[in-house]
Amino acid sequence: MAEKLVILSDMWGAKKGLWITSYLGYLQQYFDITYYDIQQLSNLDVKVQTTDNIHRAFVEGGIDTGVAHLLKKESEPAHYLGFSLGGTIAWKAGLMGLPMKSLYTISSTRIRAEVSKPDCNTVALFGDQDVYRPKLDWHQKLEVKSDIIKGFGHTMYADEKIISRVCLDLLNSVTAKQKRKEEKKIQIKIA
Repeated sequence: MAEKLVILSDMWGAKKGLWITSYLGYLQQYFDITYYDIQQLSNLDVKVQTTDNIHRAFVEGGIDTGVAHLLKKESEPAHYLGFSLGGTIAWKAGLMGLPMKSLYTISSTRIRAEVSKPDCNTVALFGDQDVYRPKLDWHQKLEVKSDIIKGFGHTMYADEKIISRVCLDLLNSVTAKQKRKEEKKIQIKIA
């Protein structure tokens, strides 16, 4: 049976998210995927869809609503992949007890204010040109596996090079865990 992967969009959701089809194309053959458009998850109704308006709606209650709805919708342990504010919603839900096997965030700049991380393997990927990324000591204090990618800004998750890298990272981490489980079963049988 395939591992479950929950994907949370960036603030634009499906409106400007054609790039998400690349992630789904790579990952759907290996994972049982649940996808959330975080505008819908957060019950946002922004009449004029500008970056500032959408961002403000998330900061002024949308993030908290998204977290609450995610906690109600997901009760089984799963892997999480979040883009920008989607990663923030997953992070905060993880801190509130959402059962996570792993969390992989990309450009989730609002997590820079967090002082703890979810209790799971956590990866945070940022572009070196993303002015809202956390300071380097934040990664060390929270013991978050991080990588700063040279030459990329905030929306790097829409670039095909980053898409390939993230998908490969996710596949490698899950297959490595499955291999370790199989090796443990073999060791038990031998003993």
